[in-house]
Amino acid sequence: MYWQENTENKTLHVTDDVVDLVFTLRCQCLPVDHVYSLFEAVQVVLPWLQEEPAAGLHAINVAASGNGWVRPTDPQAVLHLSKRTRFELRVPRHRIADAKKLVGKKLDVCGYVFELCSASERPLSTITTLFSRHLVAEQELAEEEDVLNWVSAQLTEQGITPRKMLCGTRHSIKTPEKNIGTRSLMIADLEVEESLWLQQHGLGPYRHLGCGLFIPHKNITDLGKEKE
Repeated sequence: MYWQENTENKTLHVTDDVVDLVFTLRCQCLPVDHVYSLFEAVQVVLPWLQEEPAAGLHAINVAASGNGWVRPTDPQAVLHLSKRTRFELRVPRHRIADAKKLVGKKLDVCGYVFELCSASERPLSTITTLFSRHLVAEQELAEEEDVLNWVSAQLTEQGITPRKMLCGTRHSIKTPEKNIGTRSLMIADLEVEESLWLQQHGLGPYRHLGCGLFIPHKNITDLGKEKE
């Protein structure tokens, strides 16, 4: 846990040049660790994805439910997708038309048919508590305190003084080169401009694998349920 009293921050330059592109899809199942295969399939249609600084790919998330179902932790376990499941890309506005080329495509993701049906634009959120499911530091940091100190230093360089942060679950993303270790992270009590900046720019590497992307979250206390 990282907790600090409010301090005065620099003014950030925030624009509306980045959006989430939300796709409806048809896909019955995916393994928990599907993100590299998903990236490979998407990159065939969008070869610029990995090199576009403001772009990122959100892994498919199927949340635990209130009726006893718990999201499996085994990377090879299967997620069953519902009709409400969506695929999301974070893209700069000048790439929206390119990204919409995915509509109508049937991709092969881990051997499953992943068909993208329609796309709509969604602006970034003004909610001031943000969550990243997968965060990777530029050097391997095993301890929670080291991760929080690294995040604090990265944000301070941009004029953001983090007030409340909490590390969550460890995960691993399998790629042909190596397994990438990640940590989930919540940052709370941001200013609106800070929240928007962080959603636009993210933190750390592997944005094309869903790492370092921030989404709005209700409350920092919710992450405690995921703690080890």
